[in-house]
Amino acid sequence: MSTHDNLPEADGNEENNTKAIEEKTVAEVTESQPTQDDQSEKATVNEKTVTEEFSAEKPSTEEITATEEVKKEEVISDSENEILNEMDQAVAKDSEDESKLERHDIEKKDYHAMSKDELISELRHLIKSEKIQAIKEHVEEIKTEFNAKFNEEVEQKKDEFLADGGNIIDFYYSTPLKKEFNSVYFDYKEKRNAYYQNLKKDLQVNLQKRLDIIEELKGLLNVEENINTTYNHFKEIKERWHNAGPIPRDKYNTVWNTYHHHTENFYDFLHLNRDFRDLDFKHNLEQKLKIIERATELAQETDVNRAFRELQILHKMWKEDLGPVAKEYREPIWEKFSALTKKIHENRQDFFKIQDKVYEKNLEVKQEIISKIINVASDYPKNHGGWQQKIKEIEALREEFFQAGKVPSNANEETWSQFKSAVRDFNRNKNAFYKSLKKDQFENLNKKMELIKIAEDNKDSDDFSVTTPLMKKIQADWKKIGHVPRKDSDRIWKRFKDACNSYFDRIHAEKNEANKEEVASYEKKLAHIEALKELKLSGDPETDLTTIKENINVWKSLGRVPYKKKNIESDYNKVLDTFFEQLNLSRQQTEMIKYENKLSSLANQSDDRALRNEQNFIRKKIDEVHGEIRQLENNLQFFKHADDNNPLVIEVKKNIGKHKESLQVWKNKLKKIKEL
Repeated sequence: MSTHDNLPEADGNEENNTKAIEEKTVAEVTESQPTQDDQSEKATVNEKTVTEEFSAEKPSTEEITATEEVKKEEVISDSENEILNEMDQAVAKDSEDESKLERHDIEKKDYHAMSKDELISELRHLIKSEKIQAIKEHVEEIKTEFNAKFNEEVEQKKDEFLADGGNIIDFYYSTPLKKEFNSVYFDYKEKRNAYYQNLKKDLQVNLQKRLDIIEELKGLLNVEENINTTYNHFKEIKERWHNAGPIPRDKYNTVWNTYHHHTENFYDFLHLNRDFRDLDFKHNLEQKLKIIERATELAQETDVNRAFRELQILHKMWKEDLGPVAKEYREPIWEKFSALTKKIHENRQDFFKIQDKVYEKNLEVKQEIISKIINVASDYPKNHGGWQQKIKEIEALREEFFQAGKVPSNANEETWSQFKSAVRDFNRNKNAFYKSLKKDQFENLNKKMELIKIAEDNKDSDDFSVTTPLMKKIQADWKKIGHVPRKDSDRIWKRFKDACNSYFDRIHAEKNEANKEEVASYEKKLAHIEALKELKLSGDPETDLTTIKENINVWKSLGRVPYKKKNIESDYNKVLDTFFEQLNLSRQQTEMIKYENKLSSLANQSDDRALRNEQNFIRKKIDEVHGEIRQLENNLQFFKHADDNNPLVIEVKKNIGKHKESLQVWKNKLKKIKEL
């Protein structure tokens, strides 16, 4: 909004009023006759209003004629008249509220970015810390933002209510925050109404004081007393007038004109004692020349708004604090002051023209930013990360918007509305996503609570073969379930982890106990291998085979070894191989004897998973050997016309024989597993 758009609207003409009163005395004016042009006609109407409204008696012909003659002699341009009108009305407005000079510019914060709690806090702060008559614009914007946020919340709750099968006529929604805001806003309205009621009352009281002072001033002309006494009485009246307080602005100029008119009458009355009058004229001239000197400095001031505000104070001093000057100085000093007023006003208007160009450029920038916000908001991400990136982009654009500067006043409201609408649309879509996300998180919470129940129900189970796979499965399922509400995340994870840890800690404790036995078995098997290495065969194959099998049975009876020491089985088999070589047994016989030992070890496992894995492994090996045989037999077809003594043919057939022998071994192993 342009700074100059905040100026008070014109509702009077100081040049006509002030210059007229200062230029003519009643004695001089009564010798002239009123003219009938538009300006003097307007003056007659104004004076009629003054005398009818504020005089206890009908105005004298001399008073009406005086005002008309003054208006007749004032010849000023329309533009100059407009400038002085503006100044006159600015003074009138400021005079209505004497506390205006004590005010300061209140920072306008980004209310749109505030939460409902923050808006309430800011409203309460404004009411408590600032003048109630100065915060209306801020309060209304806070109210608009709060209601927009609350209404959006109401719509969400309404959708949820209807989605749950509710009837729209039964829907009602309110919150403690809404009630709190209404209460604080009510306090503001009460305080504001009380202020203006008291102000109106005070203005009327002050108005009556000033009217009474005018009547008292008029009566001085008819008092028969010593001139010194009368003059002192006049000075006392002037002091009371100065301290009488503000009055309604629409009465200000008229009342002042009336007061000044009768002040002039009194000074004419003082021609009986020129010493008093000349002393006052001299003082007033000195003070008005000081005002002109200061106005000359203000005409060079670069801060045009500051210059204009101080110029209002100078005009008020000229009107209210100072009386007339000698006749020969009246017109020259007023013309000088008026010319300086015009110059300051023109400086201000030139500044505004430059500012308007800047504001137009700012408007283009802000409109472009709004378009970017709309463009960013039109793309709806599918996940939390995408929305977080969008939020950062919108925040950056919002910051650009607020840094872009002011726009023309006639576009300010619309631009601000478009900006808020664009941001609010984005927030609405964002909130809809997170509302849906919360729904998913709530479903995930229910799923995880089901897993917690399973874990807690089974954490004390002793059926390890059944419970262990179950506990491992629910741990895997937990990882597959998505996020839950943040406020529940740590709590439910602790419950689930505690239940699982309780179960597996018991398993580990039992395993540690079992490990003691396994370590002892390992020590025994090491000793057994060393003893086996010292064994000498008799040379009788049957006797020696029986000895080896008995040795294997002893090995089986020694129990399980720790998992990390399982390679001891391989060491044992290597020792056995040296004996089998001495017995001249077939490969198949040797493999099956050793395999029986392995199967015995697998059968002693706590669950049958090892046996199932072994069976699957053997089936896979059988399939692989079958494949190798088929491939070799296919290769042999390439040599169908070759001689059987061909080295390549011999090598292929040899490989086929080895694979068939291996195949038979694997089949026998599979048969043994199935027999368990």
